[in-house]
Amino acid sequence: MPYSHLDLSNRNSQLQLTRALHLLREELGLEAGFPPDVLAEARQAIAQHSRPTTDLTELGFITIDPPGSTDLDQAVHLERTTAGYRVWYAIADVPAFVTPGGAIDREARRRGQTVYAPDGRISLHPELISEDAASLLPGLVRPAYVWQFDLDETGAVQDMDLRRALIRSRAQLTYEQVQRDIDSGGAPENLVLLREVGLLRIELERLRGGASLSLPEQEIANDGDRYFILTSPPLPAEAWNAQISLLTGMAAAQLMIDGKIGVLRTMPPPDQESVARFRHQARVLGKPWPEDMAYGEFLRGLDTTEPRQLSLMHAAASLFRGAGYTAFDGDLPAAMSQAAIAAPYAHTTAPLRRLVDRFVLVICAALCENTEVPGWVRDALPELNSLMNSSNQLSSRMERGALDAVEAALLSNLVGQEFDAVVIAGSKPPNGNTPADYIPVGTIQLADPAVEARCEGSLLAGEKVRVRLVRADIAARITRFELINGAPTPGVSGTAAGAG
Repeated sequence: MPYSHLDLSNRNSQLQLTRALHLLREELGLEAGFPPDVLAEARQAIAQHSRPTTDLTELGFITIDPPGSTDLDQAVHLERTTAGYRVWYAIADVPAFVTPGGAIDREARRRGQTVYAPDGRISLHPELISEDAASLLPGLVRPAYVWQFDLDETGAVQDMDLRRALIRSRAQLTYEQVQRDIDSGGAPENLVLLREVGLLRIELERLRGGASLSLPEQEIANDGDRYFILTSPPLPAEAWNAQISLLTGMAAAQLMIDGKIGVLRTMPPPDQESVARFRHQARVLGKPWPEDMAYGEFLRGLDTTEPRQLSLMHAAASLFRGAGYTAFDGDLPAAMSQAAIAAPYAHTTAPLRRLVDRFVLVICAALCENTEVPGWVRDALPELNSLMNSSNQLSSRMERGALDAVEAALLSNLVGQEFDAVVIAGSKPPNGNTPADYIPVGTIQLADPAVEARCEGSLLAGEKVRVRLVRADIAARITRFELINGAPTPGVSGTAAGAG
């Protein structure tokens, strides 16, 4: 359950926020609606799409998503076997509804991915496909690309297959429901096995040196009348479910590497400077990173309920930089690994919401069937890297801008008030080129409400501070605090300065 939430009930602030979010969409060139030719083609595709002949509707698939989700990409079913486990993972059959080179395809390439905004999503595909005909909604027969993995007792893949098939999801669950069922001790076998396999895969991730940032999540919600920011720690069930997606992405990557054609999601290992800086921060914050410990294992040991370790987890973002896409056809690329996963990896489990996944599914299915990869896929490979990187940047700008606007609105009536906070990124100390009027700025997280914001003053990462809200500008999407110990003054902010 969320451990902190804010609501916005002031009518004037609501109106200003609605305007600010509208302007943000215009600034980013985002339009929710689809051209008439795209909608016409979508209706035709729904009426005429090909249905697979394999029938797997007897399997007990379930979906696990945030509350209210309607664009359901994945459904999972797990079984215990004499050798270990069998994992069935169904992915929405988007290729069945998209004609290569057609209106939907062209529009999807322009958009790149679904962008989520507080006032509604900007979908990759028309909603009659992404939230209805192709979505793995409960109780409905749907075409899907179904991965089958046979795992041994350690969770390692021993055999795999991919085929198109008809499936029917039995239930649409939320992470909170899954966690509650498992914690109660009365969960059905499917969820019991999700936990078992998830934990085994997490251990395999630890052994190969993989890592993840387990930070509290902030979500902007709207109940029709008001906006909310919900802040919640990640649930174990989210990690177990994520491991099924990671398993699939790793299998897809290896399949494409073996076939010498595909699109990988790559990320270089952290450079020496970033590692040295993070080691220094860890020492200063009282949690030294042992030289012989992989950074993934070190991060798994951090307690983000403790202020200094929460600050250190935020600082670890410097180790997760440079992620991108690498397409290839023939010669293998020099860099094929995703450093945080510590293995080759591909995006393949969210085709309703991400462009590249549709192409990866078609490639992997062709490789499994020993058939030629379609020419339209090969022709698209050279531009997929740039299309996805551009859409990722746009999505990040929307996410950051929307969060800034909502935070400013939520705090707009509290200017002048004081708050307890934790410094999650220290302010940088002045240097020889610093102007005389320089004011150091760091990043804080309020204790209540749990909001992140910039703060003026000499700040040491991990310390608890008292701050005052000095600006909350909804239109400009700016929130600013100042440190309470007199006016902010230039000066050395401690040996952990520069954590941001």
